[in-house]
Amino acid sequence: MSELITVSAQETGVLRLFALDMPREQVRFLDEPGALDDVLGVSGLDTDHVEIFPVGDLDELGLRGYLAEGHAIPKDQLDASLADVTGHVLLLHSRAFGGKAITLTPDAALRPLGVYSVTPTDWTAHPSPVPASARPYTGAPQSPRAARNRARRIGGGIFAGVMLLVVLFLYLVIR
Repeated sequence: MSELITVSAQETGVLRLFALDMPREQVRFLDEPGALDDVLGVSGLDTDHVEIFPVGDLDELGLRGYLAEGHAIPKDQLDASLADVTGHVLLLHSRAFGGKAITLTPDAALRPLGVYSVTPTDWTAHPSPVPASARPYTGAPQSPRAARNRARRIGGGIFAGVMLLVVLFLYLVIR
C-alpha cells in the first residue's frame, strides 16, 4: 500500500502523475466503471478528468513536452527523469475529485512521479485597440446629394449597358 495523498476541496490546477507498474491487460481494465476508484481508494472519481496512456505514444514530444505543452506546466517544475519513464502513465487532474476533499490510498502498482501546478490563464489582459480602418464609417463623409448623384450615374451606366446588349441581341436575331 502506498502512502496516503490528501486533496483539499479548494484544490484547482494541480496535476498528479503516476506510473502504472502493471500488465497491459490490467491497464485496459482501468477503463471499466469503478476500476480507477478501486485502484486509487476513492469513490465517485470523474473519469473525464483522468488520462491513461502509454508514454511511447508521445513519440518525440515525450512526457516532459506533453506536460509542458499540453498541460501548461512550467518547465522548471518538470524533472529530467521524466524522460526515462516507460510504459503507461496516469494523469489525475484536480477536477476529477469534483471539488470535494478526498484522501487517496493508491494501490502499490501506482508509483507517484510528481505533483505539478498548471500555469493559470491570465484572463486580465486587455484586447488591443481596434484600428481606425476597421471601424465603420471611417471614410470622408459624403453629402446626401453627392451620394444620390453617384447612385444615378452607376444606375444609368448599368441601364445603358443592358439596353446595348438587348439591341445587339435583337440585331443578331432579326438579321
